Order: sequence, then structure tokens, then C-alpha cells
Amino acid sequence: QVQLVESGGGLVQPGGSLRLSCAASGSSFSIYNMGWYRQAPGKQRELVAHITNTGNTNYADSVKGRFTISRDNAKNTVHLQMNSLKPEDTAVYYCNAFLTLYNYWGQGTQVTVSS
Repeated sequence: QVQLVESGGGLVQPGGSLRLSCAASGSSFSIYNMGWYRQAPGKQRELVAHITNTGNTNYADSVKGRFTISRDNAKNTVHLQMNSLKPEDTAVYYCNAFLTLYNYWGQGTQVTVSS
């Protein structure tokens, strides 16, 4: 079992930046694929970005060129650097760890983009 804790959310003005972090428990972090998802009120949870256990990344079209996902296996952490934030990025952001037949979620961190 993997436990995930997100941090770094908050209130930011449009055009600003935030860096989210996800701290994972356990000694097998490096074998997991990791992702960031978000869910806005009244909307389905959607994929924002993910990074495989081999370091390959992909992003939702809505965040390409603005967000960057990275991982530090030595520290059991995953980050999401968010630049040029827009009001439509407002959501609860969730960290996800997954392998075939295994899927773990953090509790989420609120990101609010507003003037």
C-alpha cells in the first residue's frame, strides 16, 4: 500500500505560478507510475499530467506548455510546476500512484486562481 500527501496549493492571481508536491510512503516508490489529476466543482476528475516509472511524461492539452511534472525517486516525491495559471485551472488537485491492478490516491490540495 502507498500513502500519498499533497501540498503546495493555495490562492494565486491569473498568470501566477504554484508548485505542488506529493510525498509518498514506502520504499518501492520508483516502480510506480505517478499522476496528477484535478476535479472542479460539478465536473469529473480529469488527468492533468503523468510520469511513468521510466520517466516518460504526458499532459492534458489544456495544460501543455504551462505545467511540468517531475519526480525525485530518492526523496519519494512528485511535483507539478504550474505556470501561467488561469481561472479555469481552479480545482482540487490529487496525486495518484498506479500499477496494473493497483491505484492509490492522496486527499487533494485546493488550487484557486482568481483576481
